[in-house]
Amino acid sequence: MPVTLENCLVVGISSRALFDLGKENEIFEKDGLDAYRAYQIDHEDDVLLPGSGFSLVKALLHLNELSNSHLVEVLILSRNGAETSLRIFHSIEHYGLDITRAVLSGGESIANYLEAFGVDLFLSADEEDVQSAIDAGFAAGIIYPHAEQYPFDQLKEIRIAFDGDAVLFSDESERIYQQQGLEAFVEYERANAKKPLPKGPFANLLKTLSKLQESFPSGKVPIKTALVTARNAPAQERVIRTLRAWNVRIDEAFFLGGIPKKNVLEKFGAHIYFDDQDVHASKASEVVPSARVPYKTRTDMGGKENGNEPA
Repeated sequence: MPVTLENCLVVGISSRALFDLGKENEIFEKDGLDAYRAYQIDHEDDVLLPGSGFSLVKALLHLNELSNSHLVEVLILSRNGAETSLRIFHSIEHYGLDITRAVLSGGESIANYLEAFGVDLFLSADEEDVQSAIDAGFAAGIIYPHAEQYPFDQLKEIRIAFDGDAVLFSDESERIYQQQGLEAFVEYERANAKKPLPKGPFANLLKTLSKLQESFPSGKVPIKTALVTARNAPAQERVIRTLRAWNVRIDEAFFLGGIPKKNVLEKFGAHIYFDDQDVHASKASEVVPSARVPYKTRTDMGGKENGNEPA
């Protein structure tokens, strides 16, 4: 009988998001593919250090042990070719990660393979791959380089934090802010307070996580989620009503009204934080693993760049 991943949370992660391949990437950028290939082969027995996505992956895979069932599937989705992949697999084995499946595209785009595996979340350091995934309707983030102080051994509870607009929710309201200003945004949200926000690229992931939470006994749920948004009163009402309409749980919510998100995220202890704006995600990455969610390519936005509040 064929194996199916339909009932799993499926996370696809690039080798550069899982492990620290900063030096190797510099070799590739400076000296080209042949030099990179030679370096990887020469060092294929050297264990790679953890990267920004390592703690999240390790904690998610731990759910399978806690539940004694296959709740989570993690697979490598890498532009590496097969000939340079042994170092990656040796490192996976060294850390005892239960990762057995991989796509090694040999330089081709990864986004084409997300649907084939039913990927719920894709993490990569390659902006082109992440943009293609977002455009195809998948939850995806460009992960930032890791900091030395990340708590890679934190396994007691998985903590995942999300921005609101353009991440959990669509960018409908944010576009009003960008085009018309804060006053127009506040009035729009006040007028539509009882109308649920449209889904953003991470809405389905939040729903999947909520279902995972329900599979554990009350009081022993090893997953905690948080909303960390620059919204504040009166714009918080629509958010709360939207989550209620979706029938999903958010364990903690922070309506910051422009206060920097970095300190809150550090105290929350996120294994990863997703935000659409570099100004927030890059600062957060100093204290917790973070990923930027690019805007979906659309002609009506005129190539809109990352803006400021609200988010």
